[in-house]
Amino acid sequence: MGKRGRPKSPLALSELERETLTRWSRRPKTPHSLSQRSRIVLLCADGLDSVAVADKVGVHQATVGKWRRRFLERRLDGLIDEPRPGAPRTITDDDVEAVVVRTLEDMPPDATHWSTRDLAAQVGISASSVGRIWKAFGLKPWQTDTFKLSEDPQFIEKVRDIVGLYLNPPDKAVVVCVDEKTGIQALDRTQPILPMRPGQVERRTHDYKRNGITDLFAALNLATGHVVHQLRPQHRAIEFRTFLNAIDAAVPEDLDVHVVLDNSSTHKTPAINKWLLRHPRFTFHFTPTSSSWLNLVERWFAELTNRKLKRSAHRSVRELTDDLNQWIATWNDNPRPFVWHKTADEILDSLKKYVSNL
Repeated sequence: MGKRGRPKSPLALSELERETLTRWSRRPKTPHSLSQRSRIVLLCADGLDSVAVADKVGVHQATVGKWRRRFLERRLDGLIDEPRPGAPRTITDDDVEAVVVRTLEDMPPDATHWSTRDLAAQVGISASSVGRIWKAFGLKPWQTDTFKLSEDPQFIEKVRDIVGLYLNPPDKAVVVCVDEKTGIQALDRTQPILPMRPGQVERRTHDYKRNGITDLFAALNLATGHVVHQLRPQHRAIEFRTFLNAIDAAVPEDLDVHVVLDNSSTHKTPAINKWLLRHPRFTFHFTPTSSSWLNLVERWFAELTNRKLKRSAHRSVRELTDDLNQWIATWNDNPRPFVWHKTADEILDSLKKYVSNL
């Protein structure tokens, strides 16, 4: 007796279709419905009839016939669910425009920026809808950021000069990044710090006692990460000249010294200029005004702040200086240089894009 039912069109798969269906049927993140349909088509392509496929996949025979026909009509696209119509839209384009415009161009009478509830009351939609619109347009009225653009007329030349030193240091020379971290406070908490315990973080009082300040002079060797430093009660030109003598003593005599530093007045006094005339192997490279980010020693200062100063307590300036000396000595036991990656052109292109968006 022959097979019952209507004759079925042959189902043949291309190599790409079989590969795609196999991937859909096995990938863990594939929706169950799509994985099941892929298995149905693969089994049909292997020559199994609808009864056998239904038994293997665990579905009704009519389901096998449905997805077999859908695949023959539309191939792979036929197995993917089409978007289904949802609830009617309640937020109009005018509502969206009103939220965006008021967020960008207006402010509430009693605050510096909108909240979702305040703006929702003004526009006449829900606070959650305002939140979704803000998210879609990348608006965050509660956040601010800071910026400072250099107005140095030689900004481009100085950027190229310093970045050139970082990326291609001169032969037979040492590049050092120099700056002062001024006003480091010896702070002590008004009550003893309670140490961390399982299930409880370290605790400290919110108030503190000021026990004096010190100034840190630091010179970061670009190639090795080694730091030459001095701690002084002040940061005048005379202290800076003494620090230059320390750098001079630390660098072998047969090497030139290129110093990256900022435009502080203490770096340009007549006494410093005379010192430079007596030490011709030294060359100063000044960062542009308002551009301390170009000085790599600032990155080292950030390391010092995060690893030591932010959570330490000192009852006197002497305790503070001893602690700083010990921390820097430990750093120099295993110094780690900071590597500069951006070229001058990449920096200037980024700045150009930033300025164009202001």
